[in-house]
Amino acid sequence: MPTTRETILTALHARLQPLAALVLRDEVLPERIPIAGLIILRDGQPGEPDVTLSPLRYHYQHRAELEVVVQAPNGRATAFDTLIATIGTALEADRTLGGLCDWVDPEAPASVDLPIEGAAALKAAVITVVLHYTTTGPLA
Repeated sequence: MPTTRETILTALHARLQPLAALVLRDEVLPERIPIAGLIILRDGQPGEPDVTLSPLRYHYQHRAELEVVVQAPNGRATAFDTLIATIGTALEADRTLGGLCDWVDPEAPASVDLPIEGAAALKAAVITVVLHYTTTGPLA
């Protein structure tokens, strides 16, 4: 049986699947970036939980990361902005991932342009997605 953490990360990955961009989880950056863009979900860190007693519960603010990459010879900034907006729309449509977590809270991206020798530059950003959830134990 998967842990709460794995169940929520799987649900987040599934939530992003309908987007036009290729969505991967914990994969290396492929050699070719699809025209619609690429999103790589990184599991991130659960951090130190707040603990309540009676009943014993661990309250996490897990910081997962979305690596978002676009490579478009024309209109790279627009394509990037469109992909970021669709991620936001997808997450805002269900802030609890079907009731699996208390709240999904994406943070604003800080984008960078990455030059590629002999090809169109990449526009990329890491979006931290804070997943608020509660478990019965640190390994549950």
